[in-house]
Amino acid sequence: MSEFQSFTMNFGPQHPAAHGVLRLVLEMEGEVIYKVDPHIGLLHRATEKLAESKPYNHSIGYMDRLDYVSMMCNEHAYVLAIEKLLGIEPPLRAQYIRVMFDEITRILNHLLWLGAHAMDIGAMTVFLYCLREREDLMDCYEAVSGARMHATYYRPGGVYRDLPETMPKYLASKWHNERETKMRNEWREGSLLDFIENFTDRFPALVDDYENLLTENRIWKQRTVGIAVVEPERALALGFTGPMLRGSGIEWDLRRKQPYEVYDELDFMVPVGVNGDCYDRYLVRVEELRQSCRIVRQCIDWLRRNPGSIMLADAKVDPPKREVMKRDMEALIHHFKLVTEGYSVPAGEGYGAVEAPKGEFGAYIVSDGSNKPFRVKLRAPGFVHMSALDEMTRGHMLADLVAIIGTQDIVFGEVDR
Repeated sequence: MSEFQSFTMNFGPQHPAAHGVLRLVLEMEGEVIYKVDPHIGLLHRATEKLAESKPYNHSIGYMDRLDYVSMMCNEHAYVLAIEKLLGIEPPLRAQYIRVMFDEITRILNHLLWLGAHAMDIGAMTVFLYCLREREDLMDCYEAVSGARMHATYYRPGGVYRDLPETMPKYLASKWHNERETKMRNEWREGSLLDFIENFTDRFPALVDDYENLLTENRIWKQRTVGIAVVEPERALALGFTGPMLRGSGIEWDLRRKQPYEVYDELDFMVPVGVNGDCYDRYLVRVEELRQSCRIVRQCIDWLRRNPGSIMLADAKVDPPKREVMKRDMEALIHHFKLVTEGYSVPAGEGYGAVEAPKGEFGAYIVSDGSNKPFRVKLRAPGFVHMSALDEMTRGHMLADLVAIIGTQDIVFGEVDR
């Protein structure tokens, strides 16, 4: 029997399955991996230091660019930390809007994860299906904020604007005639809530399509069942959160255990795995797609019945309306000062944490009483999960490494920060 040769190999950072700029130094014997050394930092942008050099309200947009697949969830944690320091609470309608967009963001994240994970392993069709659904939700982002990805929609004290009564529509062009354009605009005749409600009607059947392609697929199960098993006790010790922890059988979800906003008033289930392998983590995330759709539907029903304010009536955090600003000099000065200098936050420390799609995303802020944070520390779930990559991969084949990176749902914006 011939002996295997031991060698060291680079995986990434240019490899498409490295999900960004991950460089792994692999020590292998044949095709079996014995050690994985992640080299990170290739996307480091000093986000925390930048946030410490700017007024509080200038850094909300930086949060979108951390985990750039879960944009509004990142904003939410940062804004929650500021609200704790200021001692304020947004109006109830703003809280429901935040929860609805948190869950839309969770669906966006899991769709991209599912499509990329499946394509890494070899299933092309799922990727195309998932991107098709993401387009509708990206349009929801654009309708409320003007941007398809980096929304900067949440504000300390509420949200930027109320939900629009109209949706952007497609126009006829040389690529799409009048008939095709009318079909594409079929669901865009009403308000944003009507558009999202229509999506929640269609989405469960689309999740069934994904499952028909993957859940009982023989090749998919061969590539994921029994791969990267993490025992419950070990998952806790490694600091796992989100689907990585729930896939190992531990029912820990901040929306249930430490409810924020209005999650304690909503009805949803927390899916939990049994075996702690890649397949169970896949099942957990797919079920989260269904539960998030359920939460969004409850938020739509409440928002229809309860119009109201979406921003705290506090001049310290809420700038004057533009029509007032154009005719009142005091309002113009107030707006200028608030936008350029921001607001001073009482000295102290605050930690805002949300159940982001990848796990617990937290923002820890220390204030010295000025208009800029003294210290900002962001708790990114992907960074913690990346630290366990060596332990999860040892003894597996090189081909399994791609499935393990996929199951961790790594995005390097938040890992490197």
